[in-house]
Amino acid sequence: MDYTKVRLNMVESQLRPNQVINEQLLEAFGAVPRESFVEDSAQHFAYLDEDIRVGAGRYLMEPRVLGRLLQVADVQPDDMVLVVGCNSGYSAALLGHLATTVVALESDHELVARASALLQELGADNVVLVEGPLKDGYAKQGPYSLILIDGGVEEVPEALAGQLADGGRLLAVIQDEQGVGRATLMRRDGEIVSSRYLFDASVPLLSEFTREKGFVF
Repeated sequence: MDYTKVRLNMVESQLRPNQVINEQLLEAFGAVPRESFVEDSAQHFAYLDEDIRVGAGRYLMEPRVLGRLLQVADVQPDDMVLVVGCNSGYSAALLGHLATTVVALESDHELVARASALLQELGADNVVLVEGPLKDGYAKQGPYSLILIDGGVEEVPEALAGQLADGGRLLAVIQDEQGVGRATLMRRDGEIVSSRYLFDASVPLLSEFTREKGFVF
């Protein structure tokens, strides 16, 4: 399969028609080999517009949803970026084309090792892999001007929102109690963190971001 041609087709038929118009972002999608970040048996499906399983209950987010989130993120070269739940490293590699510094947080040891090898192979020297609990974020390198949660969540922990710099934004797909996912932009202005609905999106949940169930009599 000519992955270069298939990658271009993803850009032209999945991303551009769905409000992804930032040229630097489209160039990043065209440059990063998505097929490298999935299992060998799934490479032929890597460019379908759907979530692709990468192991440990994790998925690459479908290109259209990820593209629209990053379009809204409006990544700038001087942004300090945190990717939460980076799995095999695909979203971190994309962001590495757009921002000077990317911190990629993953809790699964095998995925960290895999992502590290892939990013090294691609020469993504500005992406730093960190292993640790996703809900805690990585305050050591914060505050961040941009945080991307790479997977669905039922809620965004205060610990993560608290790692945003003033004016910083956080992108996540938040699933409500009915199971409807809503892409959401959160922004910190001083002590206030506001949120804005963007679009509906179905994204597999990250198990570490489920709501605590209340006691039921």
